[in-house]
Amino acid sequence: MSAGDVFDVSGCPGISFVDTGMYDTAEYGSVYVIDADRPAVVDTGTGTNYERILDALEEHGIQPADLQAVLLTHVHLDHAGGAGLLAEACPNADVYVHELGARHVVDPERLVEGTKQAVGDQWQYYVEPTPVPEDRVVELTDGDTVDLGSRTLTAHHAPGHTPHQVVFEDHSCDAVFTADAAGIWVRAQDRVRETSPPTDFDLEQCIDDVEMIRRLDPETLLYAHFGPGPADTDAVLKEYEHVLRDWVAAVKREVIERHSEAAAIDHFAATTTVEDVWGEHKARAETKMNVRGVLRYLNTRA
Repeated sequence: MSAGDVFDVSGCPGISFVDTGMYDTAEYGSVYVIDADRPAVVDTGTGTNYERILDALEEHGIQPADLQAVLLTHVHLDHAGGAGLLAEACPNADVYVHELGARHVVDPERLVEGTKQAVGDQWQYYVEPTPVPEDRVVELTDGDTVDLGSRTLTAHHAPGHTPHQVVFEDHSCDAVFTADAAGIWVRAQDRVRETSPPTDFDLEQCIDDVEMIRRLDPETLLYAHFGPGPADTDAVLKEYEHVLRDWVAAVKREVIERHSEAAAIDHFAATTTVEDVWGEHKARAETKMNVRGVLRYLNTRA
C-alpha cells in the first residue's frame, strides 16, 4: 500500500478510502469517499497532495462538480487542512463541521498558530489552509443527520480529543467514521495506539467517547488513521480504553521517576514502537506530541 492508492471498504458498498501519504508516510492518513446520490468525502487530510482525493473521486466517476458534501470529523489540520482547497475545486460541495469548529475553517489563522505549536517541525508537511466561504459551511451539533440521498449519516459529538470532534455513523452499512475518538489503528502491527495531542486531550471524556461508540455497536470502524479496523469492533474499543489509561499512567510514572517532563518526553520518543512503520522522524515527533498532550492534561487536573 502506498500514497494515492484507493481501496474499497469490505462490507460497506459505496465507500472507499485513499491513502493520502500524510507526513510522507504510508498507511497513516486516510480520506473516505462515499459514492451516494449526493457524493461525499469524510475528512480532507492536511491539504498537501489533495489532488489524490480528486483522483479517488474520479475512480468512482465522481467529477469535482458532482461532489456535494465535505464532512469534517474535526478541524485539526490533519483532518481539515484540505477543506478550502476541496471547496475551491468542488464548487457544489458544502463543508459540514461541528459548530465549535466552524469559525476556524472560515478563518483558519488561530488554527494554524495552534497547529504549529503542537506539531513543531512536522509543519513542513502541511500547506497553509485556504479559508472556506462562510456561506458554504453547514454547522453540526450532536445528533444532526446528513442526508446523502441514498444513505444517511448521523453526527455524534465526541469531544474528548477536541471539543469540535464528531464521529459519523453510516446507517446503511452499520459503520462509524471514528475520527480520532477510537485511537490510531496501526495496520502493520494489528493494534490500536493512543492519540493525545495538546491542547484539549481529556482522558475521562475520551473514555466516554469510546463508550459512546461501543453503544452504537458498529460492525465496521473506519479510522482516519488508518483505514478500516479489525472485525471485532467491540474488542478493539475495549482495548483502546486500556491503551488510554495505561498511556496516561505511564507518562505520569516517568515524570515522577525522572523528575523532569523533558526527560520523560525524550524517553518515550526514544522508545517508540512505530519507527519501523512510520519512520523515525514521524514516530518520534508524534510520540513527543502525545506526551505533551498528556502532560497538559495532568497539569490542568493538578
